[in-house]
Amino acid sequence: MYNDHEVEDLKPARRAPWNKGKLIGAKPPLRPSHVWSIRTKLQMADRKRDLALFNLAIDSKLRGCDVVAVRVEDVAPSGYAMDRTTIRPKKTGRPVRFEMTDQTRLAVDDYLKLTGRKAGQFLFAGRGDSAHGLTTRQYARLVHEWVASIGLDPANFGTHSLRRTKAVLIYLRTGNLRAVQLLLGHSKVESTVRYLGIEVDDAIEIAEKIDI
Repeated sequence: MYNDHEVEDLKPARRAPWNKGKLIGAKPPLRPSHVWSIRTKLQMADRKRDLALFNLAIDSKLRGCDVVAVRVEDVAPSGYAMDRTTIRPKKTGRPVRFEMTDQTRLAVDDYLKLTGRKAGQFLFAGRGDSAHGLTTRQYARLVHEWVASIGLDPANFGTHSLRRTKAVLIYLRTGNLRAVQLLLGHSKVESTVRYLGIEVDDAIEIAEKIDI
């Protein structure tokens, strides 16, 4: 027979929760001032790949796994970045169309000119290997590095922060949930409401501004 103390000793050690000390839940979007600060930092450091990656992530509103899966022909089939393109996300399989702003196209063109990457290759190469694309983990580390460089706590932000940034801004400026739903590739508008973190009071306030 074992006494109480011996029974406790026989119990397997309890693992620490995976999220111990971490903030969980939806990561907030970046503010416009954050976006411009990060762009300026990357431009000053002449980090062409990171600048192209950051700009494309903001414009595309894609999940991290889809951002790193983008190939050269998806955005620059003729060697130069297009105004608009269509990507088929892994999660839904439904094509999502998005715009590429002037600064994004310029950043992608500069990056392609520097690296000479061609159709058939991943747009963003992984560390020290041009054949393999950037991994989602490498991308997440870069996002943490970018936000930390402008004084933000990287624990509060992630790759979804970039996905949400432009979507939230579009919603705040227009109140058009359907448009944001299409841009994010959600099948249900309820998913978009949850993703944006929209409160009922916010929706009512926007509705009150619409006079018909």
